Amino acid sequence: MIVYDQIFDAAIDRLHSEGRYRFFIDILRNKGAFPNARCFAHHNGPKPITVWCSNDYLAMGQHPKVIEAMEEALHNVGAGSGGTRNIGGNTHYHVELEAELADLHGKEGALLFTSGYVSNDTTLSTLGKVLPGCVSFSDELNHASMIAGIRNSGCEKKVWRHNDVAHLEQLLAETDPELPKLIAFESVYSMDGDVAPIHAICDLADKYNALTYLDEVHAVGMYGPRGGGISERDEAASRLTIIEGTLGKAFGVMGGYIAADNRIIDVIRSYAPGFIFTTSLSPVLVAGVLASVRHLKQSSVEREGQQAAAAMLKTMFCEAGLPVMDSVTHIVPLMVGDPVKAKKISDILLAEYGVYVQPINYPTVPRGTERLRFTPGPAHTEAMMRDLAIALSEVWDRLDMKKAA
Repeated sequence: MIVYDQIFDAAIDRLHSEGRYRFFIDILRNKGAFPNARCFAHHNGPKPITVWCSNDYLAMGQHPKVIEAMEEALHNVGAGSGGTRNIGGNTHYHVELEAELADLHGKEGALLFTSGYVSNDTTLSTLGKVLPGCVSFSDELNHASMIAGIRNSGCEKKVWRHNDVAHLEQLLAETDPELPKLIAFESVYSMDGDVAPIHAICDLADKYNALTYLDEVHAVGMYGPRGGGISERDEAASRLTIIEGTLGKAFGVMGGYIAADNRIIDVIRSYAPGFIFTTSLSPVLVAGVLASVRHLKQSSVEREGQQAAAAMLKTMFCEAGLPVMDSVTHIVPLMVGDPVKAKKISDILLAEYGVYVQPINYPTVPRGTERLRFTPGPAHTEAMMRDLAIALSEVWDRLDMKKAA
């Protein structure tokens, strides 16, 4: 007889033995005072901590305009959306936000989803099913949601070495020219902090008649004069077929979206189960994002502050001899290379220094490349960063870990 409990226990035990069991920290952020928060992991009541691993990169989740817009929407229309978009869940807030996002990327239309994961999974799987015989070309470091979408599409997949345009062309050249092709990649890769060569990839898409799908999740709001992402910064948005983004990182709220021409938007809207059969985003959330997008289109203060903070923290880590990974973006990864040590460092930082940063382990990153991933923002002060560098240096020494030369 099958003993199901033993199977489940064994699965969890494997994670513990490999040092990659995930613990969720019980915290509350302090409204209007981010990155300050309270941790409830202590018997003596909440302990003040500083958050260093949030994807609310620009602290827009705390911005007065965003909070005011959400409160106004709550009192105007109530809490929930009432259903799917085609059954009671479409509101004027949704329509307005899709127009703003289409404009942000210079596209004809946009479509909202409940998360960035869902927008990737749903769109990529639907495209693969709609395009007969489609072959998808996926960067090897693409996010799990993109991998899932391509897999769920049932189409042939070819994986190209990370940011290796020559390898991508090799795979394109050996593929039947009569088959539909889709090149899927990210702009900013969130674990290493590097950037895709968008124009070079678009050149190959033009040469081999392929569609392009760019995940700008870690770049929207962050780069470009209006926050349109790396594709706006590099003046490449018009060359891309579909741009996908999130509303839960730099924009500070929740949700995901795609932007493309109206024909593609209509196909996804009409065929994608992940859009058709799910309750739409609450208008309260949509109102908050709408305020955030409009603000960041006009203001570069947050982006400039964030970039300055990231540069300062990288410098401090280098000066302290800490193994900071080379990154040209706002992501500041600190290499550990061992899941148990990464968790130990995280635990010490939280318990003794009030520093909250989560370890990043497999399968998010390959085994042996475990790290701590810091995301300094415009609200992190120089004093906070200096205290963080000192704390990390002390923990590194205590655990007899190797420092950079």
